[in-house]
Amino acid sequence: MLTEKVKDLIAKAQIVSFENWQHPAESIDLFQTADNDRVYLTDEECARIAILSPHTSSLMPIAQLLRDRVVEIVDEARADVLKQFPTITEPGGGLYPEMRAEACWRDFWHYLRPVTYAIAGGQMQYTSAEGLKYMYLLYQELEVPLDAMAVGLDGLKSASLNRMEASQQDIVAPYFDDLIVSLKSFI
Repeated sequence: MLTEKVKDLIAKAQIVSFENWQHPAESIDLFQTADNDRVYLTDEECARIAILSPHTSSLMPIAQLLRDRVVEIVDEARADVLKQFPTITEPGGGLYPEMRAEACWRDFWHYLRPVTYAIAGGQMQYTSAEGLKYMYLLYQELEVPLDAMAVGLDGLKSASLNRMEASQQDIVAPYFDDLIVSLKSFI
């Protein structure tokens, strides 16, 4: 059962900020609505953003690829965590009981989501300092194993890059770095 304090922190712990994005208002609305609903952009939304912001249209297929392969990307990142921390889901581990582990794997799904927004929007700097402050407080309150989270973030990046052509990897890698650097600062 989540406390009121935790519920409040969850509501405030927003990874991405669209405040400084150089896009038409309609594009920003599409990104913001998806983020508010905590969902990935649909094909229709991606197509609309590409029309409104043609400078990002070449990146859209990459964002869609990551969205479409999110389950296997998260599974690979989870495997990385479990390999490095084999007892983390056992009694006494940082992701025990199973409910805690499931919340962690769900967080991985949500970490990839703003990365796809950033790629679709061509925005390498997208994290919200205020939202991450609340995320840090939330993770402190929930005693999240931050070392395992860092491994998972690196795993998300690696698994994502492994699913694209070599020429795309150098373009896409920096989109992960804003989030990774920000969240690793929690350690």
